[in-house]
Amino acid sequence: MPKYTTGELAKLCGVTVRTVQYYDTRGILVPSELSEGGRRLYSEDDLKRMRIICFLRDLGLSIDSISQLLSEEDPGSVISLLLDQQEASLKEEMKEREDQLKRIADLKAGLKTVRQFSVESIGDIAYIMKNRNELKKIHGILLAAGLPLTILQWVGIILWITKGIWWVFLVWVIIAIPYGTVLSRWYFRKVSYICPQCHTVFKPTFKEAFWANHTPATRKLTCPHCGHHGFCVEVAAEEAKVQADA
Repeated sequence: MPKYTTGELAKLCGVTVRTVQYYDTRGILVPSELSEGGRRLYSEDDLKRMRIICFLRDLGLSIDSISQLLSEEDPGSVISLLLDQQEASLKEEMKEREDQLKRIADLKAGLKTVRQFSVESIGDIAYIMKNRNELKKIHGILLAAGLPLTILQWVGIILWITKGIWWVFLVWVIIAIPYGTVLSRWYFRKVSYICPQCHTVFKPTFKEAFWANHTPATRKLTCPHCGHHGFCVEVAAEEAKVQADA
């Protein structure tokens, strides 16, 4: 059975010699034996106990609390619970770090698309990344809402071509105009646009947004703040703004 001196124990646990001596004076880590010269000697069990004490101190427990805990008849059950809590806390911290790394990667990728670097351009990219999930949700709802109409359209076309049944397509035309208008109005209430020149986040009129040229991520609009006319980046509108517009 190995024996450890105060210095060896301190090194194995990543603490100072004075800390080990202090725990001895407080009675929570008494050495298993003393050498002939009066030196403290610690056993393998003492090493395990010391590591538990260091862990509990890292959790923020006071020396008195640790002393009471270790004097319990079944300290293992309490320590097991603390370990479970620490494990959950570390997993949450890891998730937060992974999210931060992902945001950094997104920001770096976004900066590669910016021709002229500026603080405002970083702000635009950060804003876009922040509400990207919300924008995906809006796009998903729009796609799901428009799917039945798309199915009706293709059924009408196929029946007209193959069977000569034209009235199904006519039904689609009658439904598509009001349905598409309502759906478009809902969509443009849910999104805003960032001007690439002055970096203002704005909401265009329904007429301008509806008829504007667009890509999956941009729309060619006129900024009401600086007057720039060009492709502006689409983002999810802030909730307060959406409620006010509604």
